[in-house]
Amino acid sequence: MTKLIPDEAPRRREGRGFWRKVWAVLIKEFIQLKRDRVSFAMIIMIPLLQLLLFGYAINTTPRNLPTAVLLQENNDLTRAILAALQNTRYFKVTELPKTEAAMDRLLASGKVLFAVEIPANFERAVRRGDKPAMLVAADATDPVAAGSAISALGMAVQTALKHERAVPDSVQMPFEIRTHARYNPAGKTELNIVPGLVGTILTMTMLVFTALSVTREIERGTMETLLSMPITPVEIMLGKIIPYVFVGFIQATMIVLLGVFVFGVPILGSIWSLALLSTLFIASNLATGYSFSTVAQNQLQAMQMTLMYFLPNILLSGFMFPFAGMPVWAQWIGEAMPLTHYLRIVRAIMLKGSSISELQYDALALVVLTLVTMTIAVTRFRRTLD
Repeated sequence: MTKLIPDEAPRRREGRGFWRKVWAVLIKEFIQLKRDRVSFAMIIMIPLLQLLLFGYAINTTPRNLPTAVLLQENNDLTRAILAALQNTRYFKVTELPKTEAAMDRLLASGKVLFAVEIPANFERAVRRGDKPAMLVAADATDPVAAGSAISALGMAVQTALKHERAVPDSVQMPFEIRTHARYNPAGKTELNIVPGLVGTILTMTMLVFTALSVTREIERGTMETLLSMPITPVEIMLGKIIPYVFVGFIQATMIVLLGVFVFGVPILGSIWSLALLSTLFIASNLATGYSFSTVAQNQLQAMQMTLMYFLPNILLSGFMFPFAGMPVWAQWIGEAMPLTHYLRIVRAIMLKGSSISELQYDALALVVLTLVTMTIAVTRFRRTLD
C-alpha cells in the first residue's frame, strides 16, 4: 500500500472540489436554459430556418419570371414564339397589354420583369427574309434575374421555330431579337444593391431600437412608474416609436445621399414620395420591434427575436436573391414582410422614376402591415403588463 506524499492529498481533494463546482455550474446552466423557453426555441429554430430557406427557397437561377407580351399581329408564327417563351421556363406570360404605353406602365410598376413586343407584319417580313426585329425590354434593376433569362431566349426561340412553315430553312435566326435592359443598361450591381441597403439597414436598426424599449424599462424597474401614470398603451407606444421615426429618417437620408454621391445611384422619381413611403416603412419596423419587446422577458430574448425575424426578411425579400425565382410558398411569406414591398418601392422610385400611383399595391401593403403590427403591439402590451 503506497503512502501519499503529505502535500498530495490536499491537492487531490482540491482537484475533486474544482470539478464538482464546474459540474454544479454546468447543471445550473442547463436548468436555466430549460426555463428560458425562448432561447431554447431559438437554438432549434435558427439553424432549421436557415437550412429550409437556403435549401428550398433560394434559387440563383430564377424561373417563371412575369412577362408581358404585346402582339401587333396574331398568327401561327407569333403563337409559336409565345409558346417558345414559356417553354424556356424562364418566362411566364402574365399580361397581354394592347398598347406600348400600357406595357411601359407594367414595367414601371414592377408587375412584370420582361416585356416582349412582336410588331405588325412580322410574319410577312420573316417569309421575305427581311429579318425583322422582335423587341424585348427587361427590368434590369435586378441584373441577376434579367441576365440569365435573356441569355437563354435566343436559342430557345430558334429551336422552337425549326418546324414552322413560315420560317425559311436557314442556319441563322430568321429574325432579330433586340434586347433593351431598362433602368440599368450597364448591369451595375451597385444600382441594385445600394437602394436595397436602405431597407435592409433600416430594418435591422429600427427593430433593435424598439425591441429593447419595453424590456429595458422592465429590467431597470422604471416600467412600474410608467404604468402608474394616467397613460394608455397606445400613448406609450407612440411616445416610444415617434422619436425613432426621426432617427430612421436621418439614417435613410444618409444612406441615400451616400448612394447618390459615392456610388452614382440616380433618383429619377419624386424625392417626396420616397420620403413619405420610407417614413411608413420605418413606422412598420418600429411597431414590429415594439411587439417583440412586449413578448420578450429580457433584452437577450428581444435580440434573439429580432435576429429570428431579420433572417427571413433579408433572404425572402428579394435583396440577396431574385424574388421571382423563389417557390410560391416562399413568395407568400415574403409578401407578408415590409422589406419586400419597400425594396420594390425604393428601387422603382430611384431607378425607374415610378410614382405612388404606379406603386399603389406595395404602398397599400405597407399601410396594412403597419396597422396590423401596431394593433398587435398595443394588444400584447395591455395583456402582458396589466
